[in-house]
Amino acid sequence: MRVQTYSRAQILQEFRSRCQELAANDNRGFKQEFEELNDVGRDLTTRVGDSQVNREKNRYPYILPYDHCRVRLSAQNSDPYSDYINANFVPGGGSERDFICTQGPLHSTVADFWRMVWEQNVRIIVMVTALRHKSTVLCEKYWPLERGTVYHGLIQVTTVSRKQGPDYFITTINLRQRDCPTDRTVTHYYYPSWPDRGTPTDPSSLCAFTEHVRQSLEAIPRLGPAVVHCSAGVGRSGTFVALLWLMQLCARGIRPDVRAAVEDLRLHRMWMVQNLEQYIFVYQSLLLWLSGGTSACRPQSRGVSSNINHGVQDRPHSSSARGNRAGRRRHHHHRQTTPSDQPQNAVQQILHPGNLLRRLLPSSSLFNSGSHTS
Repeated sequence: MRVQTYSRAQILQEFRSRCQELAANDNRGFKQEFEELNDVGRDLTTRVGDSQVNREKNRYPYILPYDHCRVRLSAQNSDPYSDYINANFVPGGGSERDFICTQGPLHSTVADFWRMVWEQNVRIIVMVTALRHKSTVLCEKYWPLERGTVYHGLIQVTTVSRKQGPDYFITTINLRQRDCPTDRTVTHYYYPSWPDRGTPTDPSSLCAFTEHVRQSLEAIPRLGPAVVHCSAGVGRSGTFVALLWLMQLCARGIRPDVRAAVEDLRLHRMWMVQNLEQYIFVYQSLLLWLSGGTSACRPQSRGVSSNINHGVQDRPHSSSARGNRAGRRRHHHHRQTTPSDQPQNAVQQILHPGNLLRRLLPSSSLFNSGSHTS
């Protein structure tokens, strides 16, 4: 398929104009776009996550995985309910399952988290939440902060090394299943400094982090999906995936469409890019990145220490979601249907532009017999 591509300068010029247009009259355009996404996914069901037997496995009772694309674990000890984890496959351009977005593990679900990582052949984990905000636990510590080994269920988790960047940490983790001779290496990217109920103070910081992960995804074989999580796995996780996806489009000369990307994400997990501030931040960060306002900073090797539980992280729900439980339930049941499961691709290609066409390219600008081949 032939796709018309554009230079970075052309994409930047058009995208800057688009941002200015949307920002006029007190962000009127941004607000309208975001409001148009309110009903996306409203008919998708969450029956499995909302079942009585699985409710205790959810960090937040009103953030549940859609049935049609939930990650299914292998059943344990013939228990039909042991296949549940609060996680969804979400697209990133190459397929419907380029990423897994999930909640930060609870103490009771850490073993399930690592079982998911093992069964889905995950090689990259991206964590965009601090472990705590004041006295509130946002995510259970599921990997050793220092060199060492812990066991979670049948999975042996060993921290091998850690590097420190300006605002993030990169940890190399070795996984081994008990009584299994093979092991795997997982790279854990940890960005703890997202501020409470907001967006990073410095967009260039998140751009640099996202660009580093993007380059890493391009460099490794695509063996399985990458896991992305915050606390609930919707707001900041969706913001990160949307930004990375759109960066990849631009890097390949394809004009980005923020609204279309967020819409697609919300068809796979509720409330992805959860509030208006995060939605505008995707635009701002992408514009900064296109303008050359950041680069992927190479992290420096450091001795592993336990001081990485720092930074302030927001609770991943907007003010509208912080009402009483009845209000949460009403909103939750407002979003509910169930398409069939998408088949797992044997080999996934990260953000292949040809596969992006069906979702993200404006129909008026796509196909040009004289254009470049992507």
